[in-house]
Amino acid sequence: MSGFVLHPRLAADTAFVADWGLSRVLLMDDARYPWAILVPRRADAMEMFDLDAHDRAALTEEVVHVARTLKAMSGARKINIGALGNLVPQLHIHVVARSEGDAAWPGPVWGHGTAIRYEPARRDAFVEELRARMQGASL
Repeated sequence: MSGFVLHPRLAADTAFVADWGLSRVLLMDDARYPWAILVPRRADAMEMFDLDAHDRAALTEEVVHVARTLKAMSGARKINIGALGNLVPQLHIHVVARSEGDAAWPGPVWGHGTAIRYEPARRDAFVEELRARMQGASL
């Protein structure tokens, strides 16, 4: 998308999964949780209301698609969805699969301990499975 540049912190903390109609889908590089991030590829979008109605609807559908996929892949008890943006002002939506007994359960994942990066082979395998499952379902 014209003018879209991924925030450097998101680029440093994630692995690329896919570019969809609106969003770039990323995997958070923290092996403690199955965690995707969707970033609408719109320049200067910081808030949901910075998107027009069509893009907001598309973002909702893309988030739901990722959430269903992560839940099916992980068997998670709960999917947490949030848009914070205090450290990274670029609009991005976190989709985190949560299960009892995970590193932060039942509290929030943000600010809980230090991220444990995936081993490269495990990260790549997770990304490939996520891609394959998302392509296999309709958006």
